[in-house]
Amino acid sequence: MQKRMYFVIEHFKNSDAMREAYQRFAERGRMLPDGLNYIDSWVEQNFNRCFQLMETDQPVLFDQWIECWSDLVDFEVIPVIGSAAAAADQNAKKQSTTDEHRSD
Repeated sequence: MQKRMYFVIEHFKNSDAMREAYQRFAERGRMLPDGLNYIDSWVEQNFNRCFQLMETDQPVLFDQWIECWSDLVDFEVIPVIGSAAAAADQNAKKQSTTDEHRSD
């Protein structure tokens, strides 16, 4: 199975939870299960949310990772593709539609 990218939005439950999450990270690291790969992250300037780009070929691994943090953070996990792949997909769909109309 091919690895897919995921955009993860972490919503800290409150300011205490945000501080506790950073402390836990400093003590234990990301606590990612094998097969779930961290690529990069960004934090909102007010520290309410963190945005992470991750990849895996086993999306079920998110459940294991989220369990480590769910007392402090609410999560959104969104499958994403890169812009070039999206453009290629749209071009392929457009070509397919054009081919269908030609055969009519």
